[in-house]
Amino acid sequence: MRHIISILIENEAGALSRVAGLFSARGYNIESLTVAPTEDQTLSRMTIVTWGSEDVIEQITKQLNKLIDIVKLIDLADAVHAERELMLVKVKAIDQYREELKRLSDIFRGKIIDVTATSYMIEMTGPSDKLDAFISALDEEVIIEVVRSGPLGMSRGEKGLHL
Repeated sequence: MRHIISILIENEAGALSRVAGLFSARGYNIESLTVAPTEDQTLSRMTIVTWGSEDVIEQITKQLNKLIDIVKLIDLADAVHAERELMLVKVKAIDQYREELKRLSDIFRGKIIDVTATSYMIEMTGPSDKLDAFISALDEEVIIEVVRSGPLGMSRGEKGLHL
């Protein structure tokens, strides 16, 4: 099962490598990893997407909690949450494809953020399956490059990851 683990971690050198090292030392895979400072400059929020059985995820969270850099963590799969992913797609936009790409981008609520004589760069946010559907709707030959952030998640309601 897919899990999004959200972590508050001390914002200091080496903290990220200790978390990544914990995963690699135990043979666990990280599907995506996002880290950024929080409103408190001493803390960062790390979002890790990984796959595993309940036993594997329990083992991962126990091991993470033992790291001294970890302040708090939650597994968002255990709670109702919202998640979004950011994607940038660069596509060939020539002649008859320009209008078609613009319409498709509008349908998926994407935003064209860069235009050249031969290409568009489209920004899109949403659940991973929406982004997958957009990529599937494009002709394979028009895709130049795709960059995705991986999912970010936050618990719904008043429950949250804070001190």
